[in-house]
Amino acid sequence: MKSRLLIMLMAAATLLSCTTTKDNNLAYFKDLAATTNGTLPNVQGNYPIRIQPDDELVITVTSSVPQATAAYNVPLDNPATRSSLMTATQPRTQTYIVDDHGDIMMPVLGRIHVGGKTIPEISSMVTTMVAENVKDPFVRVDIVNFSIDVLGEVRNPHRVVTGQQYFTVLDALAACGDLTEFGQRDRVYVIRTEDGQRAYHRLDLTSSEMFNSPYFYMRQNDVVYVEPNKIRIDNSKYNQNNAFKLSVISTIVSSVSVIASLVIALTR
Repeated sequence: MKSRLLIMLMAAATLLSCTTTKDNNLAYFKDLAATTNGTLPNVQGNYPIRIQPDDELVITVTSSVPQATAAYNVPLDNPATRSSLMTATQPRTQTYIVDDHGDIMMPVLGRIHVGGKTIPEISSMVTTMVAENVKDPFVRVDIVNFSIDVLGEVRNPHRVVTGQQYFTVLDALAACGDLTEFGQRDRVYVIRTEDGQRAYHRLDLTSSEMFNSPYFYMRQNDVVYVEPNKIRIDNSKYNQNNAFKLSVISTIVSSVSVIASLVIALTR
């Protein structure tokens, strides 16, 4: 009787789990399902990356006469960046670390304030300064420590490092193998630090309105967290409870075994 009841309970739990999973919509951008084509906003220019303290920049100054701009570049070094200190790399230009005041020190030009500026703004500013002494200089600026931490219900949670200037939350999730079937598509959080304050915003991947959010485009050191759904939470609780019960049973069995051994030893 007890076996039959246990089997019925397990079957009911399985059916409930399947029903819940079926009802849990895994689709993205559900509001687009009613149409076969259309356009989506492209607002990447509205949210450019702005340089913050502790950012790591590579600034290369060149011109048609390389000797004329050689003094504006830091010498080659190996390794060149903080992230490659433990790795053997080919020599390349050293990086500039933005200090707490948002400044960097460049050869010849001295202290330059780059905090709060975009990469094109820094390039234009340095070009103007170098042009006072060099004809037609070309300045390239890259940020080399752009990384995002992706956590929660994704297939491969890890820190994503990218050299792209425009990197979206979809890019970050794709780099981690997409959400698992237990990730809530409408509860994806982006945690961001700006001006010394930490803020968060919830994105809904089931709605195309997400493309209009200022949090759709990633900033350096953002954290993306995908919240688990109820199935994952219930499974976790079930596994924890079972582990606890197994631990208690194991302890009891061990205690009984020790007591039985003592009794047998005393009765001999």
